[in-house]
Amino acid sequence: MSIQKTPSRRRFLGHGAQCLMAGAALPLAMPALASASPEGARSLSFDHTHTSEKITLVYAIDNAFITPALGSLNHFLRDHYSGDVGQIDPQLFHLLHHVRRELGVQTPFQVISGFRSPKTNANLRSTRGGGVAKRSLHMDGQAIDVRLPGVELSDLRDAALSLRLGGVGFYPQDQFVHLDTGRVRNW
Repeated sequence: MSIQKTPSRRRFLGHGAQCLMAGAALPLAMPALASASPEGARSLSFDHTHTSEKITLVYAIDNAFITPALGSLNHFLRDHYSGDVGQIDPQLFHLLHHVRRELGVQTPFQVISGFRSPKTNANLRSTRGGGVAKRSLHMDGQAIDVRLPGVELSDLRDAALSLRLGGVGFYPQDQFVHLDTGRVRNW
């Protein structure tokens, strides 16, 4: 796992405390990691377009989630406007993992938007001319807006649609695909 950014002192100290807590929990996950075959490790990589952070980690072994990894992903996918950290639905990570596997790539996802606080969502609704849902699944940690460098946006959309694991929104003018773990639908 790696996160790259030049943080402020306050952010650095806060992140250091989180890493210390995650490190204390890591030995609990180590037996599962040690006994896992490479095929059972589920990993993801992200580059955040707004924070310039990068992260690569194993988030699950088969279908068993690794708690410290989920905490790192929750922080990474925080509301980039307010800094609020939400609980991301772990099934969203499985969806992203399956999309990359369907496309046959290991390229990091570029994240446009992850978790969104209700205040941020309301602000975006009032400034984006109706392009933001009032009850957005981003506020529940069930949605992410992404793209994959080197992969046509329509191919990313089609791979997600083929899985039928949630909602898929296609935004070619804004260069991203919305993926969520809500009901199966597309727009």
